[in-house]
Order: sequence, then structure tokens, then C-alpha cells
Amino acid sequence: MGGVHPRRQGRRVRRHGGGRAGPLTELLTEILTGLLAAAAGLVLLWLVLLILLALARPESGALGDAVRLLPDLLRLVGRLARDATLPGGVRLRLWLLLAYLAMPIDLIPDFVPVLGYADDAILVAFVLRSVICRAGPEAVARHWPGSEEGLRAVRRLTRT
Repeated sequence: MGGVHPRRQGRRVRRHGGGRAGPLTELLTEILTGLLAAAAGLVLLWLVLLILLALARPESGALGDAVRLLPDLLRLVGRLARDATLPGGVRLRLWLLLAYLAMPIDLIPDFVPVLGYADDAILVAFVLRSVICRAGPEAVARHWPGSEEGLRAVRRLTRT
């Protein structure tokens, strides 16, 4: 079979692309792929939240009311979550809301102008609306720590 092996002619044989990558290279590739997938997932979630914020935007002025009322709203959510007379599903929603608000990481970071706090306010309004629909407005009025004007603002915010 007529040819001379390349090594016998004094040339080195090199492999191009056909060799297997080392374990460190494979590990780095897997880590990079995982990080890129996580970043893409977060960007996708952020875009979905932006779309939802655009679709479910509260009435004019209601978002500002929610930001001003945030301390009273947090006390209200805490009181409602501890109220044993409310249904378990309602209390679970309230505890999950408190956990989300306590997390240092938001879907939209708080330093983003307007939207940073808007996602928290809209989520609070959404959960309170579901609580009012399920438990009744009396439960919210019973636990409201602020003024009567603040309670009216909560009712405007939740559209109840």
C-alpha cells in the first residue's frame, strides 16, 4: 500500500478539531453555558414582567398612592397574614408576597427609575385585590393601620 507514514518523513502529525477537549475546558464550557442560560432566562422574565406592567397598569395616580402608602401596606399585609380567621390560601398568598418583598433581588431592580418600585406596588395591589375578593373588604378595613384617606387610596389602587 504504497505511502510512507508522515512521521517517518520527519513531519509532526497535528490534529485539528478532531481531538477531545480537556476536562477543564469542558467544565468551563458547561459553566459558561449555564450562566448564559440563566441570564437569558432572567432577561425573558424581565421582559414578561414589563409587558404585564404595561397591560395591568393601575389608574393614573394610584401607583403614586401605593408608593406613599407602602409602610401602611406592609403592616396591613403582615396583619392579614397572621389573621387565623382568613382562608389558608389567602394567608399563603400574603406570606409569599412578604417573602418576595423581603428578598434583596427583584425582577426589576429598585434603582431602575419608575419601574423599580412599580413592580412591588403592582404586585401588592394584585395580591390585595385577590385578598379582598376572597376574604371581603371588611378584613382589610379591620386590619388597616393608616388613615381613612389611606384606606380609600387602597380601595382605588385595588379597584374594589
